[in-house]
Amino acid sequence: MSLRPHIDAALARRLVDSQFPQWSGLALDLVDPGGSDHMIYRLGAELAVRLPRHSGAIEQAAKELEWLPRLAPHLPLAVPVPVAVGRPDFGYPWPWAVSRWLEGEVATVAALADSAEAARELAAFLQALQGFAAAPGGELAGEPLAVRDRDTRAAIARTDGVFDGAAMTELWERALAAPEWGRDPVWFHGDFHTGNLLTVDGRLSAVIDFGGLGAGDPACDLTIAYTLMSATGRAAFRAALDLDEATWLRGRGWALATGLNAYTAYAAVNPRVAEQTTRQITQALTG
Repeated sequence: MSLRPHIDAALARRLVDSQFPQWSGLALDLVDPGGSDHMIYRLGAELAVRLPRHSGAIEQAAKELEWLPRLAPHLPLAVPVPVAVGRPDFGYPWPWAVSRWLEGEVATVAALADSAEAARELAAFLQALQGFAAAPGGELAGEPLAVRDRDTRAAIARTDGVFDGAAMTELWERALAAPEWGRDPVWFHGDFHTGNLLTVDGRLSAVIDFGGLGAGDPACDLTIAYTLMSATGRAAFRAALDLDEATWLRGRGWALATGLNAYTAYAAVNPRVAEQTTRQITQALTG
């Protein structure tokens, strides 16, 4: 199990005040709920402090600092442009980030599942992201769906009875057998689900949490079709993206794999995650 340091307001305050004294007079308030990867504090009216909870999230601060200022002007929804990266100190072991605060509420299925307008806005965001000059390879190169095979089959076995094991296996094998992305790599968000979308007055306003940002096959971003949308929304989303069948099928595979991963990790201890991932898995099976 990865190290999970204790993070509280006192630590966040000491880190900010010692490394960025220009912000030492600003109020610091916990954002609840935060993310599974970060503790988040609002810093004054215009900033947010994000402290990784585990080692799997420690590359995000540097990645976002490098790429989001370049991507932001080309995207139709706001993104959290970073303004500083802090260093480890006071027993906290990793880099951390300060970014511009984005107003809004987390998107909900109840508000947006049937919205063709929201579906088209999300398709336009992905098209704009994919249309930006492709990233270099190396650490930003995306992984093929097949890397999830062993873990996904294990999760299917563990959840058979909760969900339809035969249907999950059939979908997973079809997704693995689908032709791979045969074109040049394009940008993808990498964690494009309901919890990473913000709304203002019921309309989409921002996309957050670019820790999975990379370049390659964009099918992973189709997960949003199953975490947020109903069949009505998905139809509008798919029509706007004009995707081939193989990419859409790989997207269903990504939705199944990531949903199962989160379900097996968190559902027993977090009812909110259990509800969200149950919907994701069942919608992916529906298609």
